[in-house]
Amino acid sequence: MREQLVCPWGELVTNWQREGRDGARPLAVLCGWEESTMGLAAARAQVALLRELVGPHSPGMKLKKQVTVCGAAIFCVAVFSLYLMLDRVQHDPARHQSGGNFPRSQISVLQNRIEQLEQLLEENHEIISHIKESVLELTAHVDGQPVLLPYRTPNGSWVLPPESRPSFFSISPQDCQFALGSGGQKPDLQMLAVASVLPFDNQDGGVWKQGFDITYEPHEWDTEPLQVFVVPHSHNDPGWIKTFEKYYADQTQHILNSMVLKLQEDPRRRFIWSEISFFSKWWDNISTQKRAAVRRLVGGGQLEMVTGGWVMPDEANSHYFAMIDQLIEGHQWLEKNIGVTPRSGWAVDPFGYSATMPYLLRRANLTSMLIQRVHYAIKKHFAATRSLEFMWRQTWDPDSSTDIFCHMMPFYSYDVPHTCGPDPKICCQFDFKRLPGGRINCPWKVPPRAITEANVAERAHLLLDQYRKKSKLFRSKVLLVPLGDDFRYDKPQEWDAQFLNYQRLFDFLNAHPSLHVQAQFGTLSDYFDALSKRTGIIPGLKPPGFPVLSGDFFSYADREDHYWTGYYTSRPFYKSLDRVLEAHLRGAEILYSLALSHARHAGIDSRYPLSDYTLLTEARRTLGLFQHHDAITGTAKEAVVVDYGVSNAAHYLVLGEKESYHYDAAGPFLGMDDMRLNQDSLPEKTIIKLDTSPRFVVLFNPLEQERLSVVSLLVDSPRVRVLSEEGQPLAIQLSAQWSSATDMVPDVYQVSIMTRLPALGLSILQLYKSFDRHSTLTSSVRIHLHGRDLPVRPREVFPVRVVPATSDDFCLDNQHMQACFSGLTGLLQSVRGAGEEHRLSSEFLIYGTRSAKDKSGAYLFLPDGDAKPYAPKEPPVVRVTEGPFFSEVASYYQHVQQVVRLYNVPGVEGLSLDVSCLVDIRDHVNKEMALRLSTSIASEDTFFTDLNGFQIQPRRFLKKLPLQANFYPMPAMAYIQDKQSRLTLHTAQALGVSSLHSGQLEVILDRRLMQDDNRGLGQGLKDNKRTCNRFRLLLERRTTANRVQDSRPISFPSLLSHMTSMHLNTEVLAMPVAREKPAPPALRSFRPLSATVPCDFHILNLRTLQAEDDLLPSAEMALILHRKGFDCGLEAKHLGFNCTTSQGKFSLGSLFHGLELGSLQPTSLTLMYPLGAASPNGTVIHMDPMEIATFRIHFE
Repeated sequence: MREQLVCPWGELVTNWQREGRDGARPLAVLCGWEESTMGLAAARAQVALLRELVGPHSPGMKLKKQVTVCGAAIFCVAVFSLYLMLDRVQHDPARHQSGGNFPRSQISVLQNRIEQLEQLLEENHEIISHIKESVLELTAHVDGQPVLLPYRTPNGSWVLPPESRPSFFSISPQDCQFALGSGGQKPDLQMLAVASVLPFDNQDGGVWKQGFDITYEPHEWDTEPLQVFVVPHSHNDPGWIKTFEKYYADQTQHILNSMVLKLQEDPRRRFIWSEISFFSKWWDNISTQKRAAVRRLVGGGQLEMVTGGWVMPDEANSHYFAMIDQLIEGHQWLEKNIGVTPRSGWAVDPFGYSATMPYLLRRANLTSMLIQRVHYAIKKHFAATRSLEFMWRQTWDPDSSTDIFCHMMPFYSYDVPHTCGPDPKICCQFDFKRLPGGRINCPWKVPPRAITEANVAERAHLLLDQYRKKSKLFRSKVLLVPLGDDFRYDKPQEWDAQFLNYQRLFDFLNAHPSLHVQAQFGTLSDYFDALSKRTGIIPGLKPPGFPVLSGDFFSYADREDHYWTGYYTSRPFYKSLDRVLEAHLRGAEILYSLALSHARHAGIDSRYPLSDYTLLTEARRTLGLFQHHDAITGTAKEAVVVDYGVSNAAHYLVLGEKESYHYDAAGPFLGMDDMRLNQDSLPEKTIIKLDTSPRFVVLFNPLEQERLSVVSLLVDSPRVRVLSEEGQPLAIQLSAQWSSATDMVPDVYQVSIMTRLPALGLSILQLYKSFDRHSTLTSSVRIHLHGRDLPVRPREVFPVRVVPATSDDFCLDNQHMQACFSGLTGLLQSVRGAGEEHRLSSEFLIYGTRSAKDKSGAYLFLPDGDAKPYAPKEPPVVRVTEGPFFSEVASYYQHVQQVVRLYNVPGVEGLSLDVSCLVDIRDHVNKEMALRLSTSIASEDTFFTDLNGFQIQPRRFLKKLPLQANFYPMPAMAYIQDKQSRLTLHTAQALGVSSLHSGQLEVILDRRLMQDDNRGLGQGLKDNKRTCNRFRLLLERRTTANRVQDSRPISFPSLLSHMTSMHLNTEVLAMPVAREKPAPPALRSFRPLSATVPCDFHILNLRTLQAEDDLLPSAEMALILHRKGFDCGLEAKHLGFNCTTSQGKFSLGSLFHGLELGSLQPTSLTLMYPLGAASPNGTVIHMDPMEIATFRIHFE
């Protein structure tokens, strides 16, 4: 019965308005109940309540449903009390017989109940009057729909009005099958399993110190001769010890100039090159004749462009957006300038390898690849089992569609002493740059000798012995021998020394059939082609008998316990800047493509600034350089150029009258809300100067999903009114801006609003200097000083409660969860959500470094044991802010300020905790600061980290390895789980992470190290900056965990987790209209999408392609999509937007509002190869989970 008696609040008011508010109709009728179920007195009590709620106003006042819904919560209290009264009345048989004439005893009961109801109303009077005033005020102010305001309950928590547009979550059951896995054939080598069985015992292997003694029978090659390809190469770091420009001027240009001359001297010579960033700079500076010679060398197979990316990217910290972007930039340059498509990947120097890179190379249509820096114990194991060449397959691939052939170099380094065979003392004698009299020599004290008629036989036999021994580690009789090192071949003398001496050796070997060897110079693809031919397959297919491998190659150690796990965190300031630059570039690419397409559609593209395309190209290349494996060391001086692309495109798209668009390079129409004074400073928000005429702010949502977010702006007055584009007043949370734990910034105020933003769209806000008492909700603040004698100077706008002594623990809550904090430390203690409480405590830790000869540095993490608790000199100042849209706890320690914020928002942002740590360890010596989260989750020895924000890799804590070996890169997220729960730490910057004990996650925040770690850099990490690390903590309940699934080497985030990561990494961009006077032309919001994107699809980029002229955009664009793999076994929540999946089907024809798709051509990842015919509009595409696909599109 009870359910039937709840009167729908909106329906009640609507009916009541229709009846006329002074009508005598009983409330039962207004609620749609039968009259017989209501007593007259009860009806009068309800009408009185309604009058009280809405207040005296003219009859027939048009209050829409949405306005009055806000009273529902309070109204329920009254209805419930009334219901208790009705409980007995309803079941009284006398009442039914007498048609409503009550016995006197019932009337007295009714009177008692009414008195109780009045008392209840009195207690809630404050809330009721607040709503009454809001309705009155807003109805008086605004013509049309009044705005609903949040209100505060007597217990202090804030309640938001109900969502006017409830969202739904609809996942096709077929889309859940992928994460469960059909479990195709198992790979021969699973890296997680390999690591668990290896002893990692580092035994001395003799001349090959990290390996073993290799022997062979002299007649092994009699039936099938050994085929040797010596591959000359020069590894050019675009910025390491010197800057990019200095390397180019000092070395790279000379290498490339000599290459053109020296390769032309003998058609048997070969050379490979990989870094297009350097090559394109050189190309811009050479003559037409030299360019023609380069094209001839490439066409004739003497020069091969390997991988062809802008750089050789780091694979631990880089995000897959940037990895793809730099690959496209390089490939597009090669196609346009040289007309060549790379076939083989070459990655000799990244410090460990991600499984994402083979996937991207395969999608770009490369068929083979080479890697070098892999843990020495894994190299030894693979060499012993002849598994150094394998098909690398993705863990989630049910068949072999992601397979790429991979060659792993077996020895310590890619330099000449470690590439001809197992004995570096002998191989060094065949590095002819080290001939006596040169600047470098052989550390093994036996110098090379020039090859002459007299010594060629002896030297050739010595070298052949090394070739044969190396060949024994592989499954085929084809051998790859790289010949090069960093910045080699920069002088003509070195070209002559290497090429002439080796050619004499080859001539001797090839002239003696009894040796059964064929030796020559070759490119990387020459080697892979010969291997395919020998094994009887088409390049790219699996050679018979070769193993299949899945997994990755982190973490890397090159000797002893020297694990390269420090660089996962080194210079976190730039890792953070990298991600900001990336988000801005993606936003600029998409807005630019849309603005240009709309301008063309309107026929006014001539007015659109084409110079923006040059800026975009520059930004792509800047981001590309940033991805280089030595680069996150501060090459980001051009980080600001990309913002222009965002603001100009946004300017055009929000204009009501596009014809009024005018580009002014000197005074851009839109500014950026976040500005950096230089590339070394943290961003500072723009302070908007208010006036009685409106200041406009354009908001850009870079996500392909609608988004409900809290947006915060700084203004110069507390008297502020914020209106939507339609002139609707918006509720605002007014907060102080703090310069320290206890000091407010004078005359600066933070205004926060909750707003729903269209997918990839632009919205308009208007800000006025005008006091609006009802829609301005001021944050309350209390400061816990913990006995410290600090002055607190509150301002009259913001009352501050000071708690001088130690205080009790306390909690903050929103509609989804409650977070509780230690009164003493201000740090998180527990989280309660979905009716369950979880221990979730955080603490700061300090790692030291060893006192022995080898210490931590930029690359290596060599701690002096377990971390010790961070012990500041003084207790923290804890500041607690509470308000309708967010509440937060800021804990100020000497070296770190942590802010934990809880958003009171329905959907994604309200379902996780926002955590930021502002770290400053510039006064530390040889210390590293870490944040540890401890929970009651029984995760045991398993945890999960992402690879490049693209996929998840399960990890296992191995007791047999040193502490530093158990750290892994975390570019986007890490999580731990048990059968009931999963805790995900989402990050906005790449950092090193581990789980050293069950239920824990630990992340290194910053490192300050005073010495070099002997890996060539020649310096420590002493240029620390104040760095803000940003995270989201998401606790989810698992609904369908099972042991079989959890034991598989594969895992996926939930859709909520994917969205949380997106929200964190692609924030709303606010752009204030720069001009204060005169009033800008009419601005309108921009909604580019006419259909909803399925919520497992991500628009990775919409990138305008280059025209024939380098500096101009073409009419074609690359649309890059990623369909995410996700786990349905976590409790589905309302995400605040309509989330549906479509089994991988997606209609692109009508996706973009106002633009007609002229053609759609599926291509390889970097647009080098068409993958089917171009089709007209209306095209429905299909993508598999985890697939990344590129389409060349053209709008009519």
